[in-house]
Amino acid sequence: MTAIDEYAAGECGRVRITGLKAMELRNSTGQSLVRVDTDAGLSGFGEAGVAGPACRTNLQWLESVLIGADPLNIDKLYHQMMGMQHTYQAHVPTLSGVDIALWDLAGKILGRSVSELLTGRFRDRVEIYYGGSLPNCKERSAIDEWVAQFRAHPHGYRTVKCDFPLPDDALLARPFAGAEPSQTMKQSDLKVIGDTFLAFRDGLGWDLDFIVHCHNEWDVPTAIGMCQAVEEARPLWVEDPLQVWFSDGYKALRAASRVPICTGEKIEGFRDFFPFIVAGGIDVLHPDLCWCGGISGGRKIAELADHYGLPVALHNCGTLVHNMANIHFGASVRNFSMSESRLYGREYIAAMGGLDGFDIVGGKIAVPEGPGLGIELVDEVLRAELKEGEPYWD
Repeated sequence: MTAIDEYAAGECGRVRITGLKAMELRNSTGQSLVRVDTDAGLSGFGEAGVAGPACRTNLQWLESVLIGADPLNIDKLYHQMMGMQHTYQAHVPTLSGVDIALWDLAGKILGRSVSELLTGRFRDRVEIYYGGSLPNCKERSAIDEWVAQFRAHPHGYRTVKCDFPLPDDALLARPFAGAEPSQTMKQSDLKVIGDTFLAFRDGLGWDLDFIVHCHNEWDVPTAIGMCQAVEEARPLWVEDPLQVWFSDGYKALRAASRVPICTGEKIEGFRDFFPFIVAGGIDVLHPDLCWCGGISGGRKIAELADHYGLPVALHNCGTLVHNMANIHFGASVRNFSMSESRLYGREYIAAMGGLDGFDIVGGKIAVPEGPGLGIELVDEVLRAELKEGEPYWD
């Protein structure tokens, strides 16, 4: 249940959707911005986990559902979009961007923040973390320098997500290829990884936390060996150790590992998350709102996870729109843990909202108070950062 019905009483039917637009910015990790226009002159903004050309193509198939519809009927529109089967099935990354835009738009129509329209807020600040590379863990001075810089960050981050250094390809069972499924490491490789993270933990101390970052590369024996190798260093979780798709391999890994298993950034929609949750495949859900069905889809996933006593964290490699959607989601979901953040991953992310900075204290960001997502996008910045060959809002 959401609170939007209470706030929308008397407003339904007043505004209609008139247009769907999308465009891709530079260095956007393959994502694109989505705009939903209305006959009231208001627009909502979302972010889709798909490049501009593909997003615009898929928006054409959503026009039959959305054009002329009341944008406040978000739950109905979500189910209509997700239920498309013929001639084409729903393209979940595209409709994810639309759903986020609909929530932003609803907030602007009703003068309320997205988190108010969901459940109200369980928290006024949301913990965020960011990704980084490990220092040279063979040299204690390099670890100490890295940790000192991390501790000195004015935002006071408490958690970092780290890739791990692989042994030279010549020592691996076969040449390594990032994000290619079912790859193999040997015990000698795993020993190097275990020693690396033990040294890192020793320098990091026990008042900070880290996450071991994979990219869905490993086969089951390797993933089990990796979790055993890093166990003593006590990461928060090992992220995406197996292929994207559910299999009994996830159950075998979870049963064998004393380190929590986390996955979900490339899983599309509630139906694909369902077996991970009910079959006991993972410990931490990690959806991406730009892939999993937007805010509506993410909430349905989180509600089922809550029933099974599982926490939800959020993946994020997007722009300001993606970041703000995550923050409102995190504020309004009871079993929410933390969100990855790329607020400073690209110079234009803050600038696209006309922001000088963010209210972050102790690694926790304040939830925006304004209507919708709480941001207004700056046309000049968007035009300057438009990917070459992309139309401006077409």
